[in-house]
Amino acid sequence: MKHQTTVKSRKELKYKMEAVFSEKIQKLSPDLQDILLDDLVTAFENRLSMLNMAQLNVKCLVAITEGVECETI
Repeated sequence: MKHQTTVKSRKELKYKMEAVFSEKIQKLSPDLQDILLDDLVTAFENRLSMLNMAQLNVKCLVAITEGVECETI
C-alpha cells in the first residue's frame, strides 16, 4: 500500500512548514526558500512512508510468529 500525497495536501504541508520556519528562512532568497521547503516536505513524506512500512512489518512479524514458542539455548 503506497501512500501518495495529493498536490493540494502537499501544498498545504508546504505552507504550514513555511509558517513554522518563516523566521529561520527569511534571510534566504525566495527561490532558495521554495527549494528548502520543498525538500523538507519531501523528507517528511519519505520519513512517514518508512515509519509506516516499518510499523506494518512489525505487525506482520507479530502475526506470523504468534503462537510460536521459542527456546533459549
